[in-house]
Amino acid sequence: MTGAASIGVIGGSGFYELLNRGEEVTVDTPFGRPSDVIVTGDVAGRRVAFLPRHGRDHRFPPHKIPYRANLWALRSLGVRQVLAPSAVGSLTLAYAPGTLAIPDQLVDRTRSRQQTYYEVDRAVHVSFADPYCPVGRVHAIAAGRAAGWAPVESGTIVVIEGPRFSTRAESQWYAAQGWTLVGMTGHPEAVLARELALCYTTIALVTDTDAGVAEGEGVTQEEVFAEFGRNVGRLRDLVLAIVATLPEQRDCPCPNALDGIPLPFELP
Repeated sequence: MTGAASIGVIGGSGFYELLNRGEEVTVDTPFGRPSDVIVTGDVAGRRVAFLPRHGRDHRFPPHKIPYRANLWALRSLGVRQVLAPSAVGSLTLAYAPGTLAIPDQLVDRTRSRQQTYYEVDRAVHVSFADPYCPVGRVHAIAAGRAAGWAPVESGTIVVIEGPRFSTRAESQWYAAQGWTLVGMTGHPEAVLARELALCYTTIALVTDTDAGVAEGEGVTQEEVFAEFGRNVGRLRDLVLAIVATLPEQRDCPCPNALDGIPLPFELP
């Protein structure tokens, strides 16, 4: 297959390139076109497909990203393991900007997004108790340590609708629940990956402290992009390092997510 790859990377705000050399692949899906052309190339002997989540010109706001097309397109190229670097806010003063976090839980506070492939002909209920691949998380944490980060090894990211940032009251409420990170794109991306039996690992870079957590003027887009820009080279190197350590054979629950479930159509 032209452009075939086994590992996918979905780059977040400011993370628009991964591979120095690659092949551009245009993919059509039953859910429309993905955010941009997909670039495939070799990393440490593995074939990788890179897709900028917002498009290379950041044209898609969080609630308009074609999430279903993005994950479907990656799977159709052969991708079975997905790494998802993204910018997030911190809901605790313990995580300063520049912190690397590998969350293990997710809370959905979005409202308008299409968050399933299975909405016609037959009800399909997929387990989502643990939204991230346990093996992918272990390798992300280990690679972070080896690269000199001090990664936060667990935590809950609350995904808000966006594109606006939270009010102070909202972020104080999220923090009071014990949630530690806030972002705008981790859902439905994670659940769609699960519905396609993909391994999915979020790699979160803290770019700001959320509005209600610390005194100040609140979060701005300029602040978020500036902090991400200061770290994007290091984050890119980390993603490449994780790719190099991911196992070729998946020994985790993710490939079996659809076992015993009669699907209304064939997956790519």
